Amino acid sequence: MKKSSIIRAGVIGVGSLGQWHARIYSEMDDVELTGVYDASPERATEIATRYGTRVFDTVEALAEAVDAVSIVVPTDLHFAVFKQVLPFNVHMMVEKPIASSYDQAEQMVRMADAQDLLLQVGHVERFNPVMRFLNENLTHARFIEATRLASFPPPREGAPPRGTEVSVVLDLMIHDLDIILRIANSPVKDIRATGVAVLSPTEDIANARIQFENGCVANVTASRISQDKLRKIRVFQDDTYLSLDYMEQSGQLCRRTATGIEALPVPIDKSEPLAAELRSFADCVKRRTDPVVTGRHGMEALQLAVAICQTIRENPS
Repeated sequence: MKKSSIIRAGVIGVGSLGQWHARIYSEMDDVELTGVYDASPERATEIATRYGTRVFDTVEALAEAVDAVSIVVPTDLHFAVFKQVLPFNVHMMVEKPIASSYDQAEQMVRMADAQDLLLQVGHVERFNPVMRFLNENLTHARFIEATRLASFPPPREGAPPRGTEVSVVLDLMIHDLDIILRIANSPVKDIRATGVAVLSPTEDIANARIQFENGCVANVTASRISQDKLRKIRVFQDDTYLSLDYMEQSGQLCRRTATGIEALPVPIDKSEPLAAELRSFADCVKRRTDPVVTGRHGMEALQLAVAICQTIRENPS
């Protein structure tokens, strides 16, 4: 594909999240939304009609017709769909978590590398505008506190509620784990965790305390059974701390002064993180540059999430 050419993009899975992938691709000047595939032909037709594209009857038929594809299916299907697409030498954007096991993730990274294919993982918070301010003001993180609360997803006909095929650690907490790994930038030394399954077969609420070898400590909480919606992170450093709200795209920089604590509002240009994420993916495909969130990043976040789940199950509440 030439750098100046139009990228032919497709979306596999156009449910509650995949529909927005289709919409965003359809709005890009240098991307052609070539088509969509979904296990439900009726849903695929609905989304294809809405965004002026066509329905493909199989994953393979869609893969053969595109340069790049978003895989937005339930986590337990990521690996299988990845392997269906792989023979067609298509660059892939796989929603998070990259897979449902570390072994699968490792295979995906290795196979994509072997075919020189881009593999981006959908850790969308990396594209939240608050992250630019965080990255610009990060010095040496001493303590990180992250909280992510959501309501239980609605029922789906013939399928479990979205995301509940995996633990809340892999469903929601993994967003924060990916960012914390980048902030701490140090190997994990110790994990303490607890969690409870309430409405689904795996944990619906969980808390983890992660200690890194450089002394940084992170306390992370995630729940998908809350009445409130919340996505916040606080990073404590020497003499300052940052308090950032992913959902409101706002925050404060708190600094010690001679008279006390001074709280300064964070200047943030609000934007749609998913649009920025897919824009970045399209640019990487055109320029053949590494994604912001590589398959290896996704694998590292999954490895930590799996370790947290294992710790919870070895020490049941």
